[in-house]
Amino acid sequence: MGELDTQAYMISAFWDADAAVWVASSDDVPGLVTEADTMELLVAKLKVLIPDLLEANGILPKAYDSVPFHLQTEMNDTAEIRTH
Repeated sequence: MGELDTQAYMISAFWDADAAVWVASSDDVPGLVTEADTMELLVAKLKVLIPDLLEANGILPKAYDSVPFHLQTEMNDTAEIRTH
């Protein structure tokens, strides 16, 4: 039937330096919490989990074959100062 005619679902992700993984969650997609070692793996997981969770929560009609989402990322890190 095509892409769901709605605003993109908002997904937030941050880099967890202690665990060395990207962690994603969303208020728009009930139950969404996942992690992955790389951003590419995270996006691949989200492309499966988002429609599955929307359907499981009765939010997504089965007739749709794609769901738009916006992934907002945050990463905090430090840069060491080299002494000469």
